[in-house]
Amino acid sequence: MRVLGLMSGTSADGVDAVLAQFAGPPARPRWRLLRHAFRPYPTALRHALVAAGQGVPLAAEEVLELSEAVTEAQAACARACDPQAEAELVGCHGQTLWHRPPAGGRRGASWQLLQGPVLAELLGRPVVFDFRSQDLALGGQGAPLVPAADAALLPAIGGWRAVLNLGGIANLTLLPPATGPDRHQQVRGWDCGPANTLLDLAVERFSGGTLCYDADGRWAAGGQVNETLIERWLQEPYLQAAPPKSTGRELFGAPDLERRLAELTSACGHDPPAASDQADALASLTAFTAAVVAADLKRGITPLELLVAGGGARNGALMAELRRRCPGTQVKPLAELGIGESEREALGFALLAWWHQKGFEGSLPSVTGAPQAAVLGVRADPQGPRQR
Repeated sequence: MRVLGLMSGTSADGVDAVLAQFAGPPARPRWRLLRHAFRPYPTALRHALVAAGQGVPLAAEEVLELSEAVTEAQAACARACDPQAEAELVGCHGQTLWHRPPAGGRRGASWQLLQGPVLAELLGRPVVFDFRSQDLALGGQGAPLVPAADAALLPAIGGWRAVLNLGGIANLTLLPPATGPDRHQQVRGWDCGPANTLLDLAVERFSGGTLCYDADGRWAAGGQVNETLIERWLQEPYLQAAPPKSTGRELFGAPDLERRLAELTSACGHDPPAASDQADALASLTAFTAAVVAADLKRGITPLELLVAGGGARNGALMAELRRRCPGTQVKPLAELGIGESEREALGFALLAWWHQKGFEGSLPSVTGAPQAAVLGVRADPQGPRQR
């Protein structure tokens, strides 16, 4: 079956789409990635989504219009990736506005903005969406969900294999080895902490809105890392908490950036801050992301290799920091295995939609902390004619 996967992550930069083909046993399908497309969000839409994701109040009408705009953006990217409407099914994550993990006996909740039935009508094909709610209803984190897809799509090797996604948030998958005493261990995965959320906000602020990310980490590469502050930051409660755990812009967003920048400014001793302090801040925030990942691995398993996906895989400074802070682990792009850095999550949601079609459980209790696995997603079928 050919399935279209659509993903728009925490960074809210746009929509990634993949057209993939799946066949065979659900747990270990034969698969082929046929096509990929990316469509950036219009600047005004991106700014509105980032603001909403950080708690800026919106009128009900504004939320409705935002959901319509997101749905139309998903449809446009889907058409760009699959212009001949080859896919029989669509899996769409939607755009996360707010994620609240379970805590203190309170069930978690997560809001992915999307009008699923509208998307089904726009594309003329069934759409599976709202992937997180069933796991949350069972008491799980509802995130991360792609580790199950990693385990199904990537072959095991002679030792533990890790997959790191550096989107808005950094999240890890740990895959057991093919042989040895650990081969029967469960797949593990969790959200480590910030990746591009803080970096992108800092770049936008420092550039006066002319830039929205640090291309290849060149700005950060010109700065000095404040290791003392990084060590202090690593002691924060979320970063010290054991999995299962998940997070987002609610914790690592604009207010968090302001606090960290104030600490960096205080530490530099320049008042007002010197021009070089911006590069130092970006260098420290970049190194902080790598340090969070390295600390998580040091507390658990040292994998043979760390496969990196997401926009952060294109950040040379961040990749260099990961290699420096993860000795004994080969750090390389996931693209070397044939899955581009922008394709992994869209491919994962295409697989989750295919699993929904087959009634196959797509969640991993070892990752989300739910008491049982579940078939994920809600299906919307178009009532009008198939679109081409």
